[in-house]
Formats: sequence, C-alpha cells, structure tokens
Amino acid sequence: MSIASPCPPLSQVTCRPFARVGIACIALLSMLLSGNAIADTRDYRVETVAGGLDHPWSLAFLPDGRMLVTERAGRLRVIERNRDGASALRDAPVDGVPPVLAMGQAGLFDVMVDPGFANNGLVYLSFAHGTADANHLRIVRARFDGTRLHEVTPVFTSQPAKRAGQHFGGRMALLADGMLVTAMGDGNLERTDAQRLHTHLGKTIRVHTDGRVPRDNPFVGRDGALPEIYTTGHRNPQAMVRVGNLLYSNEHGAKGGDELNAITAGANYGWPITTDGVDYTGARVTPYRTWPGITAPLTHWTPSIAPSGMAWYDGALFPAWRGSLFVSALAERSVRRVPMAGGTPGTPGTQDILFTELGERIRDVRSGPDGALYLLTDSASGRVLRIVPAQ
Repeated sequence: MSIASPCPPLSQVTCRPFARVGIACIALLSMLLSGNAIADTRDYRVETVAGGLDHPWSLAFLPDGRMLVTERAGRLRVIERNRDGASALRDAPVDGVPPVLAMGQAGLFDVMVDPGFANNGLVYLSFAHGTADANHLRIVRARFDGTRLHEVTPVFTSQPAKRAGQHFGGRMALLADGMLVTAMGDGNLERTDAQRLHTHLGKTIRVHTDGRVPRDNPFVGRDGALPEIYTTGHRNPQAMVRVGNLLYSNEHGAKGGDELNAITAGANYGWPITTDGVDYTGARVTPYRTWPGITAPLTHWTPSIAPSGMAWYDGALFPAWRGSLFVSALAERSVRRVPMAGGTPGTPGTQDILFTELGERIRDVRSGPDGALYLLTDSASGRVLRIVPAQ
C-alpha cells in the first residue's frame, strides 16, 4: 500500500505488506496476533481529498460529484472539483444550518442525500438540539441550492428532553420502502430507558421522510408507547446501512460488547439485560449474555474497537472486497472489513483489519460512486481520505 499523507517520507512510495518494514509490518503483526487473514488484495493508495476539518462526522455524495461533510461543531461543508479536476474544500460553510448543541459527544452528526436530489434538492441532517440540561436528537429536511439550506423542516425530535451530551446516535438510512430510520443511544443516564417504551432513548426510530408515523410500526397503538419506535434495547448506535431489504447497525458497548446487528421490526437487542461487555469500572452490567426474546448480535467486538461509521462495499475497484461491510473504528484506529456470506441476514466471515498504518481515529467510512472507499479522520484537523488501488 502507499500513503499519500500524512507521512511525507512515504508520500511517493508504493509498498507491499511483506516488502515494506515499519508501519506496514506493524499493521501486519496486528492482524496476525488477532488471528485474521490477509485480504486477497491489500495493494492500495491513500489520497487526501480535503483537510483542515474540525472533527468531521459524516460524508455524503451529490449526483454531480460534489461531497457534503458535517463537522461536529455545527458546520456543513462542501467539497467540489476545481477546473483542473482536483478536489477542494470550499472555504465558506453552507448557510442556513440550524443551531446545533455542540458539547461532549453532542453536535452535528449525519448528512444524507435524498435519492431524488437531482430533482428536489433535498438533504437530511441529524444533530443535537436544545441545551445542556434539556436536549434532543433532531432530524431536519431541507432544500440545498448549492450554497444555502432552505425550507429547513423538522422531521423527528426525540422525546423526552434529556440532560448531558452523551449517546445520541444519529446515523440515518432509508429503507427499501422509503421510510427513514435512525437510532438513538440511551443517553448514558438511566440504562433501563432502552427497554422502556415511553422514551426514544435506546431505540431505533422509523418515520416517513416528512415525519409522519407509519401505521405499521410495531408499537403503534400500544398504551404508553411512542409510535415512532421500531426496535428497542440499544446502548449507543453509531451506524446504519441498508443492503437490499436488510438493515445493519453497529453500536458501542461499554468496556467490550461492541455489536454488529441486523435490525428487524419490533426486535429487542438486549441492552442492558444482555451484553458481552462490562462497565468501565470493571463491574458487571448484567450476568447475562443471552436471554429468551433478545436478538443476539451477528458479531461482537471484545475488547472494544469503538465502531463508528459503516459502509457496504460492492464496487469494481477492489473485487476482493465486494460483499463486505466496512466498519470504521475510533479506539482501534482502523477499519474492519467484515465479509458477509450469503443468506439472510448473512454470516460475518473472517475480519480484516485495515488502515492501522494511518494511526488515526476513523469516524466514518463510505463507499463512493467511483468505486473508491472514503474515510473521515476524527481530529481537530480531520481529513477526507480516498482509498484507491495502488496501480
């Protein structure tokens, strides 16, 4: 693999895992110690698309080749192509972004482009809304004209208000039926709220893209239940990816017990009744890893890797990576390639640990329309990186 940045001595070098010592060998040793096999192809080049971003959180692609990037502090940025074809970060942020609560883990989260953007110009944003003592996860829909958001309309606002700035979730996806789904964390205050139906905390939410509640949501009509709830028992979801009719999600455990889940209507994913992790103090959260009626994760990561973004790769540039979920990781400073064998929802295969040579916390991973893989690094001077074949 070759690295275009941030290591100047390697910026013009193409190397192979066994032909280059140093950084590449550290990555190789990490894989061998974890018992993971090497992918069929690890010859790649890392290009810096844009830098100087303040904790970039999410990336989305517009039909004309531009990209939208959120910064946790509350800015929406545009990456466009210059006349010479090179990518460049526009100096001015997008106008019209609603006020965002930025503190702790709170801030501007996901950006999602409507499938009909070429005709309607619609985008969706998720963010922390309110104050430190009374805040919500909010999703808005807006029309983007290239420089400004117009007609900013709330689609979903979590209830009730909570305090502090932790465990918001906020990733979004559109289901095959056109419904919008998002997931919210438990707030890290009262864990058992993830099992209680009077609150959105610790739940997956499903609504129409204009905010209306679908009549077939699993808890519609149940006394004391919020009708937007789709699934229960989540600690701190960090990603949602639809693959055909399947919906995958990942979430943070506490000390261990990070999960990859297949999301189905009405299912209970266990937190805090079941978990493969323990509390940060080392104390047990629960004695149970399984329990009747609880949907077990497809896989879990213990020790914790702190999963963040996730993408499905089916592109042409890396044939050996097709049919895989890519899970970015903050604590492990890596991206996990999780091949998914056939079936519904699929069986995770032997994982491949990638991009540890960057030494960066990776906040998001996306599969681009050009077949490349895109990464966001989580720092005060974050970057958008593009992964392409070395040759």
